[in-house]
Amino acid sequence: MTKVLVAEDDPLTLAGINILLDKTNFEVVATVSNGTAALDALSTVRPDMLILDNSMPERTGLDVLRTIRNRGDNRPVVLLTGGINDQATKEAMQLGVNGIVIKSTAPRDLLICLETVMQGRRWLDQEIMQRAMLLAMSPDGPRDPFEMLSGRERAVASLAQRGLRNREIADELGLTEGTVKVHLHKVFEKLGVRGRTELILLAQGRDA
Repeated sequence: MTKVLVAEDDPLTLAGINILLDKTNFEVVATVSNGTAALDALSTVRPDMLILDNSMPERTGLDVLRTIRNRGDNRPVVLLTGGINDQATKEAMQLGVNGIVIKSTAPRDLLICLETVMQGRRWLDQEIMQRAMLLAMSPDGPRDPFEMLSGRERAVASLAQRGLRNREIADELGLTEGTVKVHLHKVFEKLGVRGRTELILLAQGRDA
């Protein structure tokens, strides 16, 4: 059972989350209504993951995310938001947010997001994902983010985008499967993506 702390100041939204997570593998062990209370509760309830409203009083969900990451706390964080601007999205991504769910689609998406995150992957609302990929190619960074990759990393990334598995990539490039895993890890790290799905989306945005 995954223990969840929920920080949400809207009673109706909070009630909906409790109903949604009832009889799932996620147990709501604490609910608070502001960011300060969320931080205070961490040491007492010791949740496995946090669901944070991004527009709470006192401290927003992004404020809480920033604070715990600065403390070296890397437990999963999902932001729940009515809407999020590009600057906040960019910072959340840089801070390693694990999920971003839009409130209007939460009844459909929240549980999927939580299950994906607990599998070690990142889940973002589709529209936010597309905007995040565009941000990665903004004038603030390299025009083509793939320019940051070495020649071997680009070759591995290209084959991964085509859907080849690690063993197939290794055979294609004359590498060991372990070496392919190392190269892929570096590719994901340099491009700021969490896996093959985000790599493919980034490549699609680049080619558009």
